[in-house]
Amino acid sequence: MSDLTPQSETPTPTTDKITQAARETIYLCNFRVSVDGEWLCLRELNDISLTPDPEPVHEDPKDPIAIERLNLMNMAKLSIKGLIESALNLGRTLDSDYAPLQQFFVVMEHCLKHGLKTKKTFLGQNKSFWGPLELVEKLTPEAGEITASVKDLPGLKTPLGRGRAWLRLALMQKKLSDYMKTIINRKDLLSEFYEPNALMMEEEGAVIAGLLVGLNVIDANLCMKGEDLDSQVGVIDFSMYLKDGGHSSKSVEGDGQITAILDQKNYVEELNRHLSASVNNLQAKVDALEKSNTKLTEELAVANNRIITLQEDVERVKEESSYQLESRKALRSDSAADGQALGETRKQLKEETLLRLDVEKELEVQIGMKQEMELSMKMLEKDVCEKQDALVELRQQLEDLRAINQQLMHKSQSADASSKQKSEVIVRMEEKINQMSGTIKQLETSDKHLVKQARNLNSAAGKLLQLQQ
Repeated sequence: MSDLTPQSETPTPTTDKITQAARETIYLCNFRVSVDGEWLCLRELNDISLTPDPEPVHEDPKDPIAIERLNLMNMAKLSIKGLIESALNLGRTLDSDYAPLQQFFVVMEHCLKHGLKTKKTFLGQNKSFWGPLELVEKLTPEAGEITASVKDLPGLKTPLGRGRAWLRLALMQKKLSDYMKTIINRKDLLSEFYEPNALMMEEEGAVIAGLLVGLNVIDANLCMKGEDLDSQVGVIDFSMYLKDGGHSSKSVEGDGQITAILDQKNYVEELNRHLSASVNNLQAKVDALEKSNTKLTEELAVANNRIITLQEDVERVKEESSYQLESRKALRSDSAADGQALGETRKQLKEETLLRLDVEKELEVQIGMKQEMELSMKMLEKDVCEKQDALVELRQQLEDLRAINQQLMHKSQSADASSKQKSEVIVRMEEKINQMSGTIKQLETSDKHLVKQARNLNSAAGKLLQLQQ
């Protein structure tokens, strides 16, 4: 016993072993198992004194049903916290074979069965929590999809199996906490199914409904086809919530995972900045293309106006040439003396014909330019559409990365909170170890005093015997 007493301020190997041994006996969420009569209770370490009391204190016996409610609430805390931590460390979607998830459903089943009224039928007594769960469909219309899916599942023959399937579907939809809060708030309807002192009718049920909010951070993909939900027997495995000797290695792995999460967060933020820059560049290019498109549209309108003007000039030249031909015929019929005027007319006609040919060539050139401009406009519009589609995809990727970034931030915050809580537990255990060391010192001194008193009594007894003789 004297080896447990620290000789100096520096920690000795013995005290380190004691601290490690004390850590291995701690429950998750600062609870440990103790026996209270026929009940298995979970008590907080802060409520358990490590130093012996001078006189035993006799407490009044508690209500067994209240103790059972408290036990179920504490087990729900343990299972929910263990499921969240293991799921975050696992880093993937959970399936039906995941042990912490199975234990969570077992604990929830026990919570929903607590204080459930027994209905007598011709075949015997029926005690199932499917009836209260069906109330959710009446209180929340969006829950009707889950109820319909449960009723359509093949192979479910009992209300117990339907209730288990309903819990799994609600967890996958991340609506389990909302639905539980909905039915707990309507105790007037729950009184038909539960006793007045049942867990769902007391404050413990509201606490469990609030704890279920944390399950929204995990993703589950549960396949219920082929799974026998009617005949499963729910047994709580307490060994899953006891810490084993690998606590230190798990904490090291947890710290490494926290570091990896922070590195991923920094990488996602950097990638987010790069994507934002690329989106801005693409937006600038799209604006430039829109400006060039507007300019080309204006040039096309000018070219169309010019083509219309040239067509009017051609029509006017045709009319003038036809008028000149008619005047020339009239001059031929009048007299031959007008030959010189006819020659001039012919010359003018040739000039007008050449002018007409030039105008037609220019018109053909303008038509070709118009077709080329229309083709280029179509290509530009196609390019703009492709750029806009790429911009939409990049924006979607940006939103996805922001969602991943937010999830990583939540993971890092939860990891920081768990590490802080672990450090607080270690500090409290070190203080309690120091108290134990002081108690051991006191016991050693009292032991020495008792030995001395025994020796004195032995010597006094010997002297009395000699005097009597």
